[in-house]
Amino acid sequence: MILLFRFLSRWPLVVLHGLGWLLGWLVFCASPTYRRRFIANIRQAGLNWWQGLAAVGQTGCMVMETPRLWFGRPVPVRWAQGAELLVQRALDAGKGVLILTPHLGCFEMIPQEYARRFGAVQPITVLYRPSRQPYLREVVATARQRKNLLTAPTTMAGVKQLLKALRAGQCVGLLPDQVPPEGLGVWAPFFGREAYTMTLSARLAQQTGAQVVLVRGERLSWARGYRFHAQALQEPLPDDLVSAAAAINRAMEELILSSPGQYLWGYSRYKQPRKESV
Repeated sequence: MILLFRFLSRWPLVVLHGLGWLLGWLVFCASPTYRRRFIANIRQAGLNWWQGLAAVGQTGCMVMETPRLWFGRPVPVRWAQGAELLVQRALDAGKGVLILTPHLGCFEMIPQEYARRFGAVQPITVLYRPSRQPYLREVVATARQRKNLLTAPTTMAGVKQLLKALRAGQCVGLLPDQVPPEGLGVWAPFFGREAYTMTLSARLAQQTGAQVVLVRGERLSWARGYRFHAQALQEPLPDDLVSAAAAINRAMEELILSSPGQYLWGYSRYKQPRKESV
């Protein structure tokens, strides 16, 4: 599997995105279950079909660009006006930085770009769930071994690692729209429907006083690279975990609606959590 990823990593980004676009539409047309969930999630967000149509192909682009991002040459990245300064000021506060992003655009590039731009100041630690397939586990572990980019598993030891990093003034990255295992979240509204939502992001911010920064990795057209947008969390997180989870969901909704054509609408966001202990 690593050899396949390394082979694909040499391909031009424009070719990978073109193949990915076709792949996205192929899966959409071939899988009725996936297609129904995709459309239902778009409608749940209050959007019409045309507003989310581009996400069909963009989902395939996300899949096909991964080998290039993990093993290939650097890709063009730019920052939106004020984004770098916002992250730098959050680091300067010295209480740690919690970067939150949904399954939107090129979220895989966010920790890589942070490590490149700010890693010499403070490293970033990202939470990940080890794959159940041994061959994929090896690929992911190899790909994410980068300077100033650390990983923490979804275990109690991993959570302690995140807390330690923030208390040291470092950065932590999370995908708060990911459905956590049973017992590690609460039910909170997401686009008007109750969704099982992780409490880890709120607990990390509350326990450490870390600066919460919302980041969106925009995938530019015609394989021109990526643009990173950043903004501070607009409202203080309430002490109550359910209310805090709902506040974070609202922040994720705003990011998603700013670029609905790049969200992973096929993700089963409203599923029942699985039983698993950390």
